[in-house]
Amino acid sequence: MKIIVGLGNPEDKYKNTRHNIGRDFVESFRKKNKFEDWNFHKKSNSLISEGEFNGENILLILPETYMNNSGKAMMSFVKTKKQAVETLIVHDELDLGVGKIKISFNKNSGGQKGIESIIKSIKTKEFPRLRIGIAPVTPSGKVKKVLGEEAVVKHVLSKFKPSELEELKKVEKNALKAIELFIEKGHLLASNEINSW
Repeated sequence: MKIIVGLGNPEDKYKNTRHNIGRDFVESFRKKNKFEDWNFHKKSNSLISEGEFNGENILLILPETYMNNSGKAMMSFVKTKKQAVETLIVHDELDLGVGKIKISFNKNSGGQKGIESIIKSIKTKEFPRLRIGIAPVTPSGKVKKVLGEEAVVKHVLSKFKPSELEELKKVEKNALKAIELFIEKGHLLASNEINSW
């Protein structure tokens, strides 16, 4: 079974914010593929949905903890390194500009608190991540660094600008394609394809 996890914050007020893009895209994947409705899984404090894609059993997870405690939800589902490799974490990435996505494997958190929490909880960083860019970009496409803790918090909890929404539709399509490729081919082949886009 492959596991897809969407990171974000659980309350409605965080919906469609940059920090919730992982959570929002996993919800889009669920709807597109007509998986069962979300059920609350008490032990892990998360919402889960099961379904099948391309003959493979898939478990979707949305932690109902805040981003910084995402690892707590993972402990119930990922108990071995083998399971970790079969688990794709979908999350926002401040080092990538809006419009960019990347699959990474066995990498440090890069300051992403949800990933930090997962690495601590499941005691490995050997899991694939679908990183979705949320950083502002210049007209030429260069990433504008967001500096200082206050500025970072403000940025990640903000909604996308109207000028970014068109780009976001494309990104969502690509992200769903990336999830499908991960399910069909595993993280290595999926990353070869996705990271060359």
